[in-house]
Amino acid sequence: MPLYLTEGDVAQLAEPADAVPVIEACFRRMAAGAVEVMPRRRFPVDGGAFAVMAAADRDLGVAGLKSYTVVDGEAAFVVCLFELEVGALQAVIEADRLGWLRTGAASGVAAAHLARRDAASVGVIGCGWQAASQLAAIRAAVPTIERSVAWCRSPDRLASFCDAHGAVAADGPQQAAACDVVVTATTSKDPVLRGDWLRDGTLVCAIGANDPRARELDAQVIARASFVCCDSIEDARIESGDLIDPIAAGQLDWLEVHELHEVVAGDLAGRESDADVVLFKSNGIAAWDLAMAHELVRRARERGVGREL
Repeated sequence: MPLYLTEGDVAQLAEPADAVPVIEACFRRMAAGAVEVMPRRRFPVDGGAFAVMAAADRDLGVAGLKSYTVVDGEAAFVVCLFELEVGALQAVIEADRLGWLRTGAASGVAAAHLARRDAASVGVIGCGWQAASQLAAIRAAVPTIERSVAWCRSPDRLASFCDAHGAVAADGPQQAAACDVVVTATTSKDPVLRGDWLRDGTLVCAIGANDPRARELDAQVIARASFVCCDSIEDARIESGDLIDPIAAGQLDWLEVHELHEVVAGDLAGRESDADVVLFKSNGIAAWDLAMAHELVRRARERGVGREL
């Protein structure tokens, strides 16, 4: 019988640190050619949009999709997971927290493979829901991290975020950008990170903008980056304003954009020196949703969590 997991069930089953090895293994399967991914597609509905993204993971023996609505500023997410061997529906999972887990974990994987070896600080620009899992996953993936710095435009939200997550409140985005790993996790349409704020050796994880009309990074971030990678070039061509605009301007070429799974599998070095500025542009792909869903179902079956449909 298919299993139904609520947001509360998902919260019981996994934390951001648990998700990092799950998503790292997903990247390795992607590199081995065991995963097919359909980029996100959106279309308008009254008051908002409907989106769907899908994948199949032959090594895990599952396929499925994540679909969601964003209407009047409110979002609702669900993952449907199918077992390939028998062609049956395996689970239906409420997927807001699932997406939160896998998005943070992907940046954790990027940091583990692309941050400088002695990385000791992480800065987050943005203090919303996604920023929390970014911070937790990167700390879990990079044990040398000792200091966390955060900044957002709302002083109240900044204070609350720092109290909840053990971060230092920055006086401005420049202080958050002066870290070894810098995350942009905002809803801004315009750049929130300038390249001249970055120190040599910084890894930038840009996770907030997945709209061709939106950018979190200014042109100087791209100019300073010695290595640029993303989760999926096919998806980035559709969604990554942070890459689409610089490429259209002749500042970058798609041939210079790589995929993170190439680094995780050891096919590319990624960072070549401690002085390199490196960029990971994350949009979020359905392969991660499937990998996380598969792990959550495994844990739920072991622990008796959820209900059968």
